[in-house]
Amino acid sequence: MDKTSMRAASALIATLLLCAGAAHAQKAPAKKAGAAPAEVQVAAATPEQLHAARLVHMGTSQCEFKQSVHITPSEKHPGYVDLRHGNRTWLMKPVLSPTGAMRLEDVRGEVLYIQIANKSMLLNMRQGQRMVDDCVHEQQRAAAMAVKAAQAD
Repeated sequence: MDKTSMRAASALIATLLLCAGAAHAQKAPAKKAGAAPAEVQVAAATPEQLHAARLVHMGTSQCEFKQSVHITPSEKHPGYVDLRHGNRTWLMKPVLSPTGAMRLEDVRGEVLYIQIANKSMLLNMRQGQRMVDDCVHEQQRAAAMAVKAAQAD
C-alpha cells in the first residue's frame, strides 16, 4: 500500500472511530478556577479488559512532527493505563475491538487512542479531530518490517 493510500485509510479509520466513539463520550464536570481535577471513579476492570490491558503497546511511541505518546499501566486502577501526550495525562480503559484494533478510551470521554497493526493515533472526541497521528511503537515497527520481509520473498 503506498503512502497516499495509507493516509486515506487512516483518515477513514479515524472518521469511523470518531463517529462510533462519539456516542460514548461524556462531558467532564466544569472545573473551578485553580482547582485540581477531581479524582475519577472507575469501575473495576472486567476479565476482558484485563486481557486487553496486557495487549497494549506500553512505553513510548514516536509520532509525526517529533511528538510522542507514552503509555504506562495505571498505578491506581488495575486494568487501566495512563496515556501522556505533551503536558497532559489521561486515564484510559483498554478495549479490544472485533477488528483487532486496540482502543484506549479516556474515562472522561475526551480522547481516544487507537493502536492498529502499523501505527497509532490520538483523537480528540469532543472536537472531532486528530491530535497526533503516525505514532509508531517499536513493536509496530517490528511487525511492519516482518510484513515487508515476507512480501519481498
